[in-house]
Amino acid sequence: MGLNNLTPEPVTIADRLFQELRRAILEGELPPGKKISEPELANQYNVSRGSLREAISKLENCNLVTRKPNIGARVVGFSTKQLMEIYQIREAMEGMAARLAAENMTDEQLAHLNTLVEHNKMAVSTQDPYATPTSVHYDADLDFHFCIIQGCNNERLQRMLHMDLYDLVRFYRFRLNPRFSAQALSEHELIASALNNRDGEMAELLMRHHIRASRARAQHHLMAVPPEEIE
Repeated sequence: MGLNNLTPEPVTIADRLFQELRRAILEGELPPGKKISEPELANQYNVSRGSLREAISKLENCNLVTRKPNIGARVVGFSTKQLMEIYQIREAMEGMAARLAAENMTDEQLAHLNTLVEHNKMAVSTQDPYATPTSVHYDADLDFHFCIIQGCNNERLQRMLHMDLYDLVRFYRFRLNPRFSAQALSEHELIASALNNRDGEMAELLMRHHIRASRARAQHHLMAVPPEEIE
């Protein structure tokens, strides 16, 4: 139930380079706002400039790289305004996804969701590092929200969230690095209960509340980010 369900396996040099650069951005190896040097990266990864440009274009398409005339390409900056806008969009779209998931999730998908809740419950109770995402693959495969979006069975909504928004969600999540909290776990448990009961109205209501609460937690974590790193 991981990211690979929506991201095709890399088949070209540009595809593989895109995946590697994406991972480097999300995990902080390429920091926010860093200028993209084509000669440097082409040499580092031993690829042609053509393959590199194709990979950078893919990163632009998923909003991890911005390009400005006479300036060039840069890793997306860390913006409080953008982060708050993302939460506003998530509240509406993930609320809808939760409502649809209550109707459309398979028994297998619900079982996987319940397993994620149990894993996170164990992590919170033991203060295990599992509760904090440490890699792109971890975050994709074990993400509660990702599982629900997959279960909504609306391909256009899935693409809007996964392809246009969720890499940015991961970008900020890794940068803020919040430990999964007991409060967030409680919110997840309530959402999962509504989904198991196939109650779409309640699932949407609870998801919207959870996203608003997550936004408040993100604002709290923002206070630890050095002001010079925020746009």
